[in-house]
Amino acid sequence: MNLNLGLTPLISLIAGILILIMPRLLNFIVAIYLITIGLIGLFGAGAMRLN
Repeated sequence: MNLNLGLTPLISLIAGILILIMPRLLNFIVAIYLITIGLIGLFGAGAMRLN
């Protein structure tokens, strides 16, 4: 069985869990998420895939 896990869904899952645990940090979590997704989009996620 081969498991391919992209970086974007993993970051989304972590951000969602953090928002549920600490809703007061919503602005910071969203900002960090958007910056991370932007950097992944700019530099490409081809080398960052977990196999």
